[in-house]
Amino acid sequence: MAMDHEKVGPLDRALELILSLDAMAPAPNLPDQLNGLFEDLAKPELDEPLDVVEGSIWALWCSHPDDSAVQRMERVIGGLAQGRFDAAERLLDGLVRDYPDWAEAWNKRATLYFLLDRDDESVADIEETLKLEPRHFGALGGFGQICLRRDEPVTARIAFEKALEVNPHLDGVREIVHELGAEYRPVVN
Repeated sequence: MAMDHEKVGPLDRALELILSLDAMAPAPNLPDQLNGLFEDLAKPELDEPLDVVEGSIWALWCSHPDDSAVQRMERVIGGLAQGRFDAAERLLDGLVRDYPDWAEAWNKRATLYFLLDRDDESVADIEETLKLEPRHFGALGGFGQICLRRDEPVTARIAFEKALEVNPHLDGVREIVHELGAEYRPVVN
């Protein structure tokens, strides 16, 4: 059942989206190579080392046909690593404006907002990320972290479990789900 968006907050809207991810397809502009990498990632035993598979996924998410966009993204990543958040935000605002169909631009801005404790803005950008790339385990994990920070452990668990469906090799996420225990399992009516 759809939620009345006038009466729910950002976590509820994002949760509704997360619960519908299985019915969503990745944006057609995403590199085709991602499909094979996600098939590999779903295997219990990987053909390649985990860091190679995950690294390839992240590299493809950060790639773009426009070299200028890639250069800007590299500056964003450097800015985030060095704590230059104002500069990173300006670059990211430009990237999501100029390339609104680039999931990783939205995800990086969601990450920045998370680091700045601007959770509502982060959640909005996580939604945009997931609309374009429903397999984005980083965005799902980020949403789970926001839910924990907001003392919403059941919603966090749902997000973390969805991330594990996409990438069952996220040991840190699996540990969080284990720590949440049975007490915070969603109730199914």
